[in-house]
Amino acid sequence: MSVFLTTLAAVVTVYVFLYYHIFKCSRRCESAVRLKGKTAIVTGGNTGIGKATALELARRGARVVLACRSKQRAEAAVFDIRRESGNSEVLYMHLDLASLKSVRSFAETFLQTEPRLDLLVNNAGVMGPGGTEDGFDLAFGVNHLGHFLLTLLLLKRLKMAEGSRVVTVAGLLYRLGAVDFPNLAPRQDPVPPRSSWAHVLSYCDSKLCNVLFTRELANQLEGTGVTCYCLHPGVVSSELCRNAPVWQRLLLLPLGKLFFLDVEAGAQTTMHCCLQEGLEHYSGRYFSSCAVQEVSARARDDAVARKLWEVSERLTDQTTPTSGTNPAHTSPTHSLR
Repeated sequence: MSVFLTTLAAVVTVYVFLYYHIFKCSRRCESAVRLKGKTAIVTGGNTGIGKATALELARRGARVVLACRSKQRAEAAVFDIRRESGNSEVLYMHLDLASLKSVRSFAETFLQTEPRLDLLVNNAGVMGPGGTEDGFDLAFGVNHLGHFLLTLLLLKRLKMAEGSRVVTVAGLLYRLGAVDFPNLAPRQDPVPPRSSWAHVLSYCDSKLCNVLFTRELANQLEGTGVTCYCLHPGVVSSELCRNAPVWQRLLLLPLGKLFFLDVEAGAQTTMHCCLQEGLEHYSGRYFSSCAVQEVSARARDDAVARKLWEVSERLTDQTTPTSGTNPAHTSPTHSLR
């Protein structure tokens, strides 16, 4: 009995330590900024962290556009957010980040119908098998390339608003990522089946791309008044693995309930990057638990960040200069290799 009690006590101690010091460790956004008269876009705003972010932005008075693929789920989220926030200026616009055509269509519609944009929250993310409409790996195509194109197409509107920001949800798993430039090109044939671990690594690669994109975007935006940030939201119980096999989702369910942050807590660092005053000199940096954090050497490689930008321009056929006053960032695109 004593051995059992000792073992039980050890398990409880380890669980409490992990719960409060690793998984549940998260500060809250302390900003009291109101957003009346301002407009925000939240990709993937119909569920998870995105919905929690959209709700908080709406509570602060912003006009919030949920940029989502599923019309049914997005309209349900619009109804929920309007009811809970008391803000009727919440709307849905169709956006499928797995389709560059859809990204362009969304941007065109937004620019024609919305006179301003103050916050672009690149929140949506996927992990799992398959590819995009354009032949890219699903995680790379949605998590990085779709958001890359969306951001570039909306920069003209962001530059019109004073103090506008681009906030991209990355993640701690960027540390396991790498950028394999030759393998970024689209495939003409279907993506062959891969292991679950390969899908995880593809997700990690896309998160590293998010961090590098934010770093180079800050250089491109120098002198424009637009700033950008990326972040780790914490270990959050969300629908990120909705494309994973059923057995994996069932395995993760109890772990999520025991350890992971809820979506409201997971949205706090996003809100901090959206709202906190005085962050301008941190443009291009990475945040976690509502504080700026240093990134790995791989994630602060300016040469790789620049090459990723150029390759992404080529892959999206988007070569219009986006820089403000820095002519060093207007060189032509390079080949994938």
